[in-house]
Amino acid sequence: MDNPVTIDTRPVRNYKDTLFRMIFGGKDEKSAKWRMELYNALSGKNHTNPADLELTTIENVIYITTKNDVSFLVDSQMTLYEQQSKVNQNMPLRGLMYYAQLYQMYLTKQEKDLFGGLVKIPVPQYVVFYNGDTNTPERYKMKLSEAFDYPDYDVKIRTEKTADYEWTAEIININRNVIEQKKNGLHKMCNALYDYIKYVDRIKVNQKNGMDINAAVDEAVNWAIEENLLEGFIKEQKAGVTAMSLTEFDQELYDKNRRREGYEEGARDKAIENAKNCLKEGDSPEKVARCIGLSLEEVQKLEKELQITEK
Repeated sequence: MDNPVTIDTRPVRNYKDTLFRMIFGGKDEKSAKWRMELYNALSGKNHTNPADLELTTIENVIYITTKNDVSFLVDSQMTLYEQQSKVNQNMPLRGLMYYAQLYQMYLTKQEKDLFGGLVKIPVPQYVVFYNGDTNTPERYKMKLSEAFDYPDYDVKIRTEKTADYEWTAEIININRNVIEQKKNGLHKMCNALYDYIKYVDRIKVNQKNGMDINAAVDEAVNWAIEENLLEGFIKEQKAGVTAMSLTEFDQELYDKNRRREGYEEGARDKAIENAKNCLKEGDSPEKVARCIGLSLEEVQKLEKELQITEK
């Protein structure tokens, strides 16, 4: 029997939420209102009831080493917003893989049968808000087809087949110097986004003026409180906002953590592989857990998975 294909949705590590997610992805009334305003600004719609947007963000699931920031269902559209401070060419692939989970959850909730008639699904809208230092256009699209590994010599296949399997991520540059050039830009239509943009810009300016990261964030937080940005949200959540900002803007710490995460993920994969081999050799789950370093519960689950695949 062929091995079943499964998606492992177990949390493998804890990730700090981003400030963007904290502002627009929360379950409180303020976040719901800001989320609605941001959606209206991007879509041209005029929703007045935040409850119209059904939050679908997958909680406590780490997938391809990231949480998504904000996802919701509205107007028969499955929307995913992410914020990035570094240019990442893999955003279309990441979005596609995350949408697979969103749609799987949607179909399960709707009790849809994929073996019956045509199943209708919400239209995807995947938007990435970029505020890094690399000079990029105000808006552009990244395409999944750019990652297709066609043979270099097979131009015909690349040209004919690429459009058949496309997935895009719309990138919007929300750096203050870029977004303010538009008279009717997003900053005019969504106050919460503009307050977020101004706060982030304040930290960047402080750093360019020679402040270390701690002083840059402290000054920006106090300034934002004085300016009453985000309707007092930063004052209410000062400790959390400060901690998130320090993590997001400390590039050295960020890179160090990513390298450690990659090492930890590789080590875990190796441990799982070794555990399976030991179980196949007849070792008890207790012995495997003790020798490999995994929990007994994890090893027992691996044992059950092996029993299923061997039937």
